[in-house]
Amino acid sequence: MTSSHLTQDYSIQIPDGYELVWNEEFENDGLPDEDTWSYEYGFVRNNELQWYQPENALIDNGVLVITGKQEEVENPLYDQKSNDWRKNRQTANYTSASLNTRGKREFQYGIFEVRARIDTALGMWPAIWTLGVEKNWPANGETDIMEFYRRQDEPGLLANAAWQKQGYEAAWDGYYEPLSNFLENDPNWPEKFHIWKMEWDPNEIKLYMDDELLNAIDLSTTQNKDGFNPFHQPHYILLNLAIGSNGGDPSQTTFPRTYEIDYVRVFQRQLNNIQQAEAFK
Repeated sequence: MTSSHLTQDYSIQIPDGYELVWNEEFENDGLPDEDTWSYEYGFVRNNELQWYQPENALIDNGVLVITGKQEEVENPLYDQKSNDWRKNRQTANYTSASLNTRGKREFQYGIFEVRARIDTALGMWPAIWTLGVEKNWPANGETDIMEFYRRQDEPGLLANAAWQKQGYEAAWDGYYEPLSNFLENDPNWPEKFHIWKMEWDPNEIKLYMDDELLNAIDLSTTQNKDGFNPFHQPHYILLNLAIGSNGGDPSQTTFPRTYEIDYVRVFQRQLNNIQQAEAFK
């Protein structure tokens, strides 16, 4: 496996007033660091087509490569009488990987920065997102730093936040921009790495792509029905490549497909001694 990762010097630029509290540069080829990353397995959500498995995520030449493959995998949970789509499919025809930092790297507030190259082929649904550590979805809160999928068959980028409206119904503060808008300015946009960023403090979440503000979310509006604000708690990071569902029909797409992540970095505000003492009371 080879990667066309750009071999330029990307020194870490620390924002004024912040410090780097954690970063993953994917420098060591092979498997991702198990002290940082965990995996999802099998069929997980959204009636997607892929079977998630760890072996579809490997580090190569300084880049985490998540590979979507067209291959058949037997479903060990298969039950033809089940009403659960995760069980009533005898096989999966596609595989991919979904990684997360749950229980290992969790953060409350800061600047989250991810440099990645996404696959925009029909059927692909790559994402960079976070979930809160307490409560079930959507009450735990979700931020979509980057989602790429099709809305009414048109591919585009999303920058969203979701929280609980009622029960398992989510309230959304969403932004969508068609891919065609980016292609008008740069026809080679899909072949390039881009930087997605979230700036998060107790009052607001701002979501950027290549320093262009896509969405600003007022956190005074994101309380769940019980008054809990899921964006006032630590979140963990997820990186995944889904196939099918909102990504579209992949049946005419050639495989394998790749989603490449160059780095993940988290910066938080520098605190003086008094602020640190208050923070840990």
